[in-house]
Formats: sequence, structure tokens, C-alpha cells
Amino acid sequence: MWRNIASNCLTLAIVLLVAAAAAVAWAKREFSGPGPSAIAQCVQISPGASLNAVSNQLAAQGAISNAYIFRAGADYMDKARDLKFGSFLMPPQASMEQIVQTVTAGGPSTCGTEVIVRVGVRENTVLLRDTNQQTGAYEEMARWNPGQGERPAPIVQAQDRADVRLSLVMAEGVTSWQVVEALRAANFMTGDVAEIPAEGSLAPDTYLLDKGGDRNAVLAQMASRQAAILAAEWEARPFGMPYDTPEEALIMASIVEKETGQADERPQVASVFVNRLRQGMRLQTDPTVIYGVTNGQAVLDRGLRRSELDTATPFNTYRIDGLPPTPIANPGRAAIRAALNPDETDYLYFVADGTGGHAFSRTLDEHNAAVASWREIERQQGLPADSPVQTAD
Repeated sequence: MWRNIASNCLTLAIVLLVAAAAAVAWAKREFSGPGPSAIAQCVQISPGASLNAVSNQLAAQGAISNAYIFRAGADYMDKARDLKFGSFLMPPQASMEQIVQTVTAGGPSTCGTEVIVRVGVRENTVLLRDTNQQTGAYEEMARWNPGQGERPAPIVQAQDRADVRLSLVMAEGVTSWQVVEALRAANFMTGDVAEIPAEGSLAPDTYLLDKGGDRNAVLAQMASRQAAILAAEWEARPFGMPYDTPEEALIMASIVEKETGQADERPQVASVFVNRLRQGMRLQTDPTVIYGVTNGQAVLDRGLRRSELDTATPFNTYRIDGLPPTPIANPGRAAIRAALNPDETDYLYFVADGTGGHAFSRTLDEHNAAVASWREIERQQGLPADSPVQTAD
């Protein structure tokens, strides 16, 4: 009797194991095989969305066949906590595995209606991006420069849509005044900004906006993020840097940010200014003088005048010793890190080299030769002869 019972239990266990193995094999095929959607799907991930909510959403719109398998597969891939907000276009019959990879990798949105308030160094713009119904491509549909005519109708209509995604993209090196002007141009928001935030206190990044949201709350988020970045980079700084406070490092970072558009040059540029500080030399950098002229509220579309270089102001580093009193822009994390971790060089000068980068020099003779080369490039290209960066008196 007991032998029969044992035999039956063993048979049942084998059957259950076979069934479990078959179920696992089926689930794997469902997860990695072609999906059920015969058309391209726009998968939208909201900020803070849970994997459970996303899986149910995908099942409801027909992008996946089984929400539980999707969650189990994401967990098996160790990506269950890696969801990135945005809207991502999935091709027809995209597998669950492909969808998991896409929505956890992040990157620019590739579908859906999006209104972007872009804060740029030279201008602010409001962009409308959407899927072109004829080509299926995700592209810019309308662009508006605040202060230049009426807001285009497509942007106005898009702002009123319930499913529109609203965001602000803040470039590195913009001023606080430019950020506030961009938020004021976001007419779907509320709240008057009574005071321009301190220069340098806002973190360049992408920020989600809410229809009817408070502009001051967004500025507070920017300031909180910048304070955290500066605190972390200051804490990790090496010994011997010529700054007494994190604020001084932030001032230097803003100068580095304005001096070069090439990311890999930031540590070299920072090394020039750090070397000058250590040797008691004046910084002699044009962007600080420009900030003294514009107060960060305009773009100077011309070279500096000799009178402006000769006038003593708190920001004229040709006439003052050390750092200016405040940052001259809002630097990004990379510039802050470069200011606190400059390359070890003996450079004291640099000037544009015609490639978008700079020629660095150790002596004034080397620098004068580099300046002469740049002047020749200006002459050949028919450019105005602007005052060169880092020309010592």
C-alpha cells in the first residue's frame, strides 16, 4: 500500500515538474517572442510609475499579452526598478523583452505629444514635438521664440491636451534671468516670480512641468538639485584647491562653463585659472567682463570694446584681483567637477584655435604666437577681430 502511495506521489511530482518546466518555457517564449500588436505602439511612462501600473497599462493597450509575465521578466533581468519616464515608440510585434530594454534605458522621447520649454545660452524657445502621421517619424512640429510674434496655434492647442508631456530643458551656462524668462513664457503655469534666483544656484537639467504648476516650485527644485551637486563635489574635492568656500568654487565653475563649449576641455581651462589664482595673476577672462556689461540679461553679439575692458567693475577680471563677486551663469555638474578637479598643468593662457577648441600656452610669448594665429584665422574667415581670451597686460 505504502509503495503504491509513494509511486503515485512520485508520478505526480514528475508530472508537476514537467508542467512547471513547460509553463516556464512558454513564459520565456511569450516574453522574448513577437508581441501581439500589429501596429507601432507609443509606450508612455509617467514619472514615478510602478512596474505593476506600467505592465497593466501595456496589457490594456495591447502592447503585451500578459502583465504578470512582463513583470516577472523585468524582475529576472534585474530591471524592475529601472523604469525611465518618457514616451517610447515600439515597432509592431515588439517583444516584452524589447519593451523592458527600451523603457529602462531611457533617452529622448520618440513618440507622443511634447511641449518643451528650452532655455538656451543664446535664446529661449518653446518647441512642439509629435509623431508625424504620414511618415511615422517623431519630429519638431512647431517652434516659437518668446517675444517674436504670437504663440503658434499648434503649440497653444497641444498645451490644452490631456495627454501632452510638458518639460523644461535648461542648458549648461544659462543665466538665472534666462531661466525665469523661460518659465514666464510657459503660460500654462502659475505663480509670479518676484525675485531672480542667485546666479549659479540653479542646476542645468530636464524638469517635468505640470499644467497649472507653480513656477516658484520649479525654481526651488532647480536650486535644491544644484545645492546637492555642489555639496557632493565639494566634499569629494582634493586638498590644496585655492577656494575658501563652495561658493568660490561655484564662481570658478561658471567661468569655466562660459569659456569652453567642449566638454573635454573643461579641466584644462580650469587649470589655467587655478594656476593664475595660485600665482596671484588676474584671471583676465572676457565672459566675466561681458556679465558686468549685460548683468546676465542679454547676449552680447559683438566683441568687447576697449572702454569696457578698461572700466573697473566688480566683474572686470582684467582690473580686479581674484574671483568676481558672484557666478556669471549656472554651471553644470561637469564644470563644477572641473573647477574642483582641474588638470595638473603649467598653462597660464589660452585662446581660440579655429577648431572650436583652444590653444593653451605656458608663457606669454607662446600665447602671443597663438593669438597671432587666431587673428589670421579671423582674417581669412572674414570674422571681426574680437578681443582674445586670456591676453595678459
